Amino acid sequence: MAHLDLMAGPPPTHLPVDPAAAEFADGAAPAAVVRNHPESPIAWATLAEQARDAGADDVTVYAYSRVGYHRSLDMLRRNGWKGHGPVPWDHEPNRGFLRALALLALSARAIGETAEWERCSEFLRDSSPAAYDELLG
Repeated sequence: MAHLDLMAGPPPTHLPVDPAAAEFADGAAPAAVVRNHPESPIAWATLAEQARDAGADDVTVYAYSRVGYHRSLDMLRRNGWKGHGPVPWDHEPNRGFLRALALLALSARAIGETAEWERCSEFLRDSSPAAYDELLG
């Protein structure tokens, strides 16, 4: 008889391939990709990164990354995530969520939203220590 490990955490969540990734690989602009795939975490994360890198106001980066974060939560839930558990960085389709979460943390800190910075950076660390190290570490 097999025994159930009651102390084990939830299994890792592996999101499906995001169709927006192929458009970025073909050189599409982030705003165009968002228009084609408004549900895409990677599209919003890339738009937020582009805005940040172009010197946009921190509030703009915060807004784009927050949309990406919320789109990510929807997608995570549709793929079996129960509100916690690993979302591995090494699974490429998870990176849109992880990047949006890191950008939300950073832009929250930039606008003085300390509690949001702490919550999001901790959420990133809990979801993927590798992503935390790569994006915030």
